[in-house]
Amino acid sequence: MSVLDAVVDYDDAIARYDPVMGLEVHVELNTETKMFCGCATGFGAEPNSQVCPVCLGLPGALPVVNAAAVESAIRIGLALNCSIAPWCRFARKNYFYPDMTKNFQTSQYDEPIAFDGYLDVEIPTANGDGTEIFRVEIERAHMEEDSGKSLHVGGSTGRIQGAEYSLVDYNRAGVPLIEIVTRPVRGAGERAPEVAKAYVAALRDLLKALGVSDVRMEQGSVRCDANVSLMPRGEDELGTRTETKNVNSLRSIERAIRYEISRHAAVLDSGAAIQQETRHWHEDTGVTTSGRPKSDADDYRYFPEPDLVPVAPSSEYVEQLRGTLPEPPDQRRKRLQKDWGYTDLEMRDVLNAGATELIEQTVADGASPAAARKWWTGEISRRANAEGRAIDDFGVTPAHIAELSGLVASGRLNDAMARQVLDGVLAGEGTPTQVADARGLALAQDDGALEAAVDKVIAANEAVAAKVREGKLNAAGALIGGVMKEMRGQADAARARELILARLT
Repeated sequence: MSVLDAVVDYDDAIARYDPVMGLEVHVELNTETKMFCGCATGFGAEPNSQVCPVCLGLPGALPVVNAAAVESAIRIGLALNCSIAPWCRFARKNYFYPDMTKNFQTSQYDEPIAFDGYLDVEIPTANGDGTEIFRVEIERAHMEEDSGKSLHVGGSTGRIQGAEYSLVDYNRAGVPLIEIVTRPVRGAGERAPEVAKAYVAALRDLLKALGVSDVRMEQGSVRCDANVSLMPRGEDELGTRTETKNVNSLRSIERAIRYEISRHAAVLDSGAAIQQETRHWHEDTGVTTSGRPKSDADDYRYFPEPDLVPVAPSSEYVEQLRGTLPEPPDQRRKRLQKDWGYTDLEMRDVLNAGATELIEQTVADGASPAAARKWWTGEISRRANAEGRAIDDFGVTPAHIAELSGLVASGRLNDAMARQVLDGVLAGEGTPTQVADARGLALAQDDGALEAAVDKVIAANEAVAAKVREGKLNAAGALIGGVMKEMRGQADAARARELILARLT
């Protein structure tokens, strides 16, 4: 193993060095058309089916700015507490790479639409008994266009190394992007990876609340470039940074930064110098590998885009957009938690499952907050995880869950029956009530039949019954199970318990 591949223990690295991060988050906007042309932006279309002379950079084609993208950029800037530029313009970022046929990217350089902001991030305290706020300062949020996507065929890793040939899909070229760039994030210490993960999570929640992006990291609509450098303890001069490109999950952001801190420390401990470069994150092995030397701004030969007029939003327009901002996600979460009566642990489970909006709608449809949480963070989350699907794309709606919990609350179904009904809903058999009717699922309402089953089970299990008579009430569970079996699952377990204890105590 070379010194460039070696790592040291993370705690040892933190003991000797202060980590400094810079996070660049690229956000694909959910506009119907691209940034500078009228092509569609739908994800997953046939390769090269959503292109035109403008986004392909053909001679004579002229761009026009997407007004909806500018509106989204301003709203994002305002939500990040940024100042909005009264006048800004686009620039050409020149580079040669197959993903942009015109050999430059239309972006913003020294005149971004939004600048000088911040996002307060909530993280658990070190001892875990509360939360604290870490402020991440935003340097800029600027508009640009996305690039196309290279597909490397024939290799084992999907990367160019070892591939037999490469293809390029230009559907994504020209899709509106907002790049949100932090100032150097200092002072996080050993919690730097955790802060980075929390920042991107908070940013994703904010963007979703704004409605400007579908924020699907697995589809690349939110991607994070994580810059890391180390300073020896007690010093204040920033070290040489590396940039890990296009990390597309919260877990990977935390892991990639942690790895780079350990790798940087090993290089510096050896007396070698950190190479300023881009690096690739490998989810399967949990390491980064070298990409290419990192270019500085001068290497891109930025100059003002001659084919686009400046963007000059009036102060009245900016204030109008400020009035459209939603309730901040952190305030909304606290309000909902209070309204629903959830503990901190219960609310954390809801957030981890991504179920906040689903529960909110389920409660609005008539379910109790407790029942809504139980179904979304329990059975549905378990099944969705087993199939590798998101719970909001699993085939069951808040209205279904509200109806299902109503059937349980009314006494028609027990939990076991309700899970069978959920099976039917997912199989496309209809609404919960339709499934329950079609499958004949209902708790027995005849106490006479239930009493008979109780007497039969007690008579068949005298030893267990004797323990209950002696005051060992936990033993009643075996009798309840017998009654449920006798009733083919169509009995109310709580009522069966009442009858058993009435006879034996």
